[in-house]
Amino acid sequence: MFQLATNVSVAILLLRTLTGVLFFFQGYDKIFNIKIDKVVNLFTSPYDSQIRIPVSVLKPIVFLSSWIEFLGGAFLFLGFFKTYTLYLLSADLFFVAFAFSVIKPMWDMQYYFPRLIFILLLLIIPSYWDLFSLDNILNLRF
Repeated sequence: MFQLATNVSVAILLLRTLTGVLFFFQGYDKIFNIKIDKVVNLFTSPYDSQIRIPVSVLKPIVFLSSWIEFLGGAFLFLGFFKTYTLYLLSADLFFVAFAFSVIKPMWDMQYYFPRLIFILLLLIIPSYWDLFSLDNILNLRF
């Protein structure tokens, strides 16, 4: 029985940390490498969209989304405020899907879909199974 509990906890650790790394580096890339203005320019390209989202609306959303991905990825990696982090990342995924669907209804989901599945799995798995998270180690219950 102990072996099964350990295997499940290690599997959850792997899933949580991998998901955290994916979101962290996605946010990191948009904030520090590509820069927010260039990300906004990608969304406002006249060649990709018939529907225009005003830059005054798009820029704060891209800024907020990037920081949610960056900090949410770090928090998820550590297992710190995991439930709230998963909710924020879920909302981020929802708005990303909405934005991409508005801009280009048939968009490529190759990067989006794995993150969606990982977040769904982490939301479904009971928190107390995640033995190797900071929330569990610090005995934080939400």
